[in-house]
Amino acid sequence: MKLILLGPPGAGKGTQAQRLVEKHGVPQLSTGDMLRSAVAAGTEVGKRAKAVMDAGELVSDDIVNAIVSERIDQPDCAWGFILDGYPRTLVQADAVEAMLAGKDMKLDCVIELVVDDKALVGRIVKRAEEAAAAGQPVRKDDNAEVFDERLREYYKKTAPLTGYYYAKGLLRTVNGMNTIDAVTEEIEQVLDSL
Repeated sequence: MKLILLGPPGAGKGTQAQRLVEKHGVPQLSTGDMLRSAVAAGTEVGKRAKAVMDAGELVSDDIVNAIVSERIDQPDCAWGFILDGYPRTLVQADAVEAMLAGKDMKLDCVIELVVDDKALVGRIVKRAEEAAAAGQPVRKDDNAEVFDERLREYYKKTAPLTGYYYAKGLLRTVNGMNTIDAVTEEIEQVLDSL
């Protein structure tokens, strides 16, 4: 199972990825986690990423693509993986396709969690309130203003991937506004149909 989860911030990609990990035993590959891991491991590409991050700059597509490629080569990815938060742009999507082809692999499907933007803002505010009430740290991006900026960025850079994967016959959509369990069930139905 080689999947990409698409959807705007707050759509529930991380939650659904974790459920897929638990049920199917394939790793969730988050670019943030992979970057931190490569830096901590001191790999060649991790050293390049660390230098860029230490300079306060954004890590280039080349470095991110190399880190993802390195991670996919790990033994736990032999039976598949879930890409969460990557690719974010059409350039990265082309890179994923070329990278996988070079490893004699291909994506099984791309699952988009379709959500209502206004309802997402409510979700984010509720998540922040629940975290604060439970005495847990509130994510700094869990406020309406920051979220609105993240949403605009998503539609500008990442939303075009929907058409890209639709044209390749890989896109499947699920209603991300359903309950967590209903979304999980719908994703499982998509996977069963492959």
